[in-house]
Amino acid sequence: MATSLFKKILIANRAEIAVRIIRSCKELGIQTVAVYSKVDTASNHVKFADEAYLIGEEPMSYLNCEKIIKIAKKAGADAIHPGYGFLSENTEFVELCEKEKIVFIGPDKEVMHCMGNKLTARKAMEKAHIPIIPGTLKPIRNAGEAKKTAKDIGYPVLLKPADGGGGKGMMLVHKDSEVTEAFEAAQRISKRAFGSDQIYIEKYLEKPRHIEVQILADKNGNTVHLYERECSVQRRHQKIIEETPSPFLNDAIRQKICETAVKAAQSIGYINAGTIEFIVDKNHNFYFMEMNTRLQVEHPLTEWVTGVDLVKEQIKIACGEKLSFKQKDIPQRGHSIECRIYAENPEENFLPSPGKIIYLEIPEGPFIRNDASIYAGYEVPLFYDPMIAKVSVWAKDREGAISKMKFALSQSKILGIRTTESFLISLLENKDFVSGSYDTHLVQKHLGKKIAKKGFEEKEIHAALIASTIHAYEVSSIKPLLSESKTSPWLLQARQEGIRNDL
Repeated sequence: MATSLFKKILIANRAEIAVRIIRSCKELGIQTVAVYSKVDTASNHVKFADEAYLIGEEPMSYLNCEKIIKIAKKAGADAIHPGYGFLSENTEFVELCEKEKIVFIGPDKEVMHCMGNKLTARKAMEKAHIPIIPGTLKPIRNAGEAKKTAKDIGYPVLLKPADGGGGKGMMLVHKDSEVTEAFEAAQRISKRAFGSDQIYIEKYLEKPRHIEVQILADKNGNTVHLYERECSVQRRHQKIIEETPSPFLNDAIRQKICETAVKAAQSIGYINAGTIEFIVDKNHNFYFMEMNTRLQVEHPLTEWVTGVDLVKEQIKIACGEKLSFKQKDIPQRGHSIECRIYAENPEENFLPSPGKIIYLEIPEGPFIRNDASIYAGYEVPLFYDPMIAKVSVWAKDREGAISKMKFALSQSKILGIRTTESFLISLLENKDFVSGSYDTHLVQKHLGKKIAKKGFEEKEIHAALIASTIHAYEVSSIKPLLSESKTSPWLLQARQEGIRNDL
């Protein structure tokens, strides 16, 4: 049943996450408004929403705060859900929403600002007696100061942008001679990506694990955790496989790290959904790393093991409702794994692979979930993050979840572009992953091994050909397509797979 407060929500995002938010809104009986750039005219989020408005000609029009507010007012939206990325952690946008009396589904701007800068976040956590990684609490002014600080902390160290995220501008330094070049590069990247050249230094932990804790907090002082997610399988500091529960934590450490996350959120007066991220060393010592003041890409994992719809809870909290459950009411049942599928070519150093999807089969089966916004005929654009889908599974135990995920990925068929399913399967079969003894270096080590190329049966190529013929050419014979379209995506795919040498 929808609340009396929100009749209509604008989703200030695109593609997969916009579709996911629309689904929860529809279940609550709330109307939805989509915005889209010109390149996203044919995107599913535009089709699925009750209303859709062109936001601009440019691909990055999703960052146009004023235009989004204008559309929200025109459509009569009561609230805006930012999803993740784009404006989800933009304090100026939150301020504009407040000014126009449109509810922003997320925390307030003061808390967002505090946690958005890594240095202010570290200071806040130190004040709350939350363990932080040894390092600086002030920006480093120059390379000379960086060298002195690094020596004091002890190599290896990380140089990190204070306003950064996603690993951009992060530099690992092992010795004095590397500091100057790394410091200048970190400043340069940070300035370009985040508009600030503030750099700080942290101690680099050996064999680190990346563990995050999902929290929910309402406006009535109630804060709960929904357990942890293991996010250590990363490439270029970007998560690609996540799971819960973490195979690395025992029950005592799990309880301690989750309780610490709740304490951290309460210490800053946090409201809505958020994630406290920790780095955990080989001895199970954990340290606050950062807080994401928004919904996370990997939130389906938490929904699998707890049965809680995080988007619905975000909406209810923003409406002023109390949490309908207490900590003791939240289970952690079974095991869940999520894999992010990217439009990239693993055999060519993960080069982006935009283009038209001419044939698509998505994994189906009990306890298999697909969060995606693609379809046969969809043109994957070059302008956005190359993640095109998330596949998540649930099973009673970890072994069962790994087996189910391998099956699900093997059933995925996306023709016309290159994707990463084969690489993900090879990671799931890696002995360190299977044993649960991996750390954030797993992918780097694994890349030295030969990755099996995913092949397709000839009948699948034929099915793709027929689909392409019907939808794109509307002819009864496939022979003209063979003679006229020697560079079509399915032909290139067939050649690359070595299935049709005569093409």
